[in-house]
Amino acid sequence: MLRSLADWWDSVELWITQLAFPFQVLLAIVVLLPLCAGVAVLADLASDLFDNLMARRRFARGDDRAESR
Repeated sequence: MLRSLADWWDSVELWITQLAFPFQVLLAIVVLLPLCAGVAVLADLASDLFDNLMARRRFARGDDRAESR
C-alpha cells in the first residue's frame, strides 16, 4: 500500500517537473492558494474556540480582571 502511494507520488512529481515553468507556477497557485486559505480559516476558528474556552474558564473562576480595570 505505502509503496504504491510512493510510486504514485513519484509519477506526479515527475509530471510536474516536466511542465513548463509558467504552468508549474499556475498549478502551485491553483493548489496552494485554496489549501493555505483553508488552513488559515481553520487556524482562525481554532484560536476563536480557544479564546472562548479560556474566557469561560476565567469567568467561571470569578477571575475577571479585564472588567475590573
